Amino acid sequence: MQLVIISGRSGSGKSIALQALEDLGYYAIDNLPAMLLGSLVDELRHQGGRTHLAVSIDARNLPGALERLPSLLEELCQRKIDFQVIYLTTDARILLERYSATRRRHPLTRDSEMTLEEAINKEEETLHDIRDLADLLIDTSRLSVHDLRRRITDQVAHQRRDKLTLTLESFGYKRGVPLDADLVFDVRCLPNPYWDPTLRQFTGRDANIAAFLSSYPIVDAMRDDIQAWLERWLPAYKNSQRSYMTIAIGCTGGQHRSVYMVEQLAERLAHSIGEIQLRHRELGLQYTLGGQPTVPLASNDYSDERQETS
Repeated sequence: MQLVIISGRSGSGKSIALQALEDLGYYAIDNLPAMLLGSLVDELRHQGGRTHLAVSIDARNLPGALERLPSLLEELCQRKIDFQVIYLTTDARILLERYSATRRRHPLTRDSEMTLEEAINKEEETLHDIRDLADLLIDTSRLSVHDLRRRITDQVAHQRRDKLTLTLESFGYKRGVPLDADLVFDVRCLPNPYWDPTLRQFTGRDANIAAFLSSYPIVDAMRDDIQAWLERWLPAYKNSQRSYMTIAIGCTGGQHRSVYMVEQLAERLAHSIGEIQLRHRELGLQYTLGGQPTVPLASNDYSDERQETS
């Protein structure tokens, strides 16, 4: 049996993730009481029919139930149940905007006098232990609904537990560090093509930007050092049962230096790592190395979230 547990902040896209897995043939259950997880797994295994199960367990659970989740997951490990914990998060300011746009109540405000902002912060505190247990953290702050579904399909449904899925992501510090990054490298110390007016309109995927940056020995030295570090330590992460790693490379605007560095590292790591996912956050591009870049659709409407935003 393959079990996927979806958790995270209300309004971050948990229902969308669950629907994506349901469309792929998973038996999907929303808002499962945590204490029923073991019984549900036993029942489905006994029936012998369903081999793929996806459930959402989050702050809507009964009081005290979430505290028992770590021990429940430990029991599943001992019983050799193959499971993944996927945690979805979103910047608190964007959550406020989403709830304001949909005019729906946060689940923690229904039976209390908390404000929406207080409820959002309280929920993050409540889910802290689950977040620490997660195999994969997905930041949906800047993901469209369609992009999130694609991420769930590529990184969750098609994931093999004996394989490390590596994502290299470029970003701009002026828009914040990606919340789902496992490791972050800062390349703002490198020469910046932005200050050349003839190069400003291009990106790190263009040949003239590559020519500019490759002409500086410090750029090659930075790339070689990051590559050597990753080749040395990624096997250790894989041996520690990590299935996913997101390596974020940041510069000021996320257009030139970080994009170039991600492209360079992906090409050089492919021989030892295998399949690599590339994501250029500020360019709105994501693709598998060697594949065709995909521009996420513009829709960022999470209003079809079910109970968590109703």
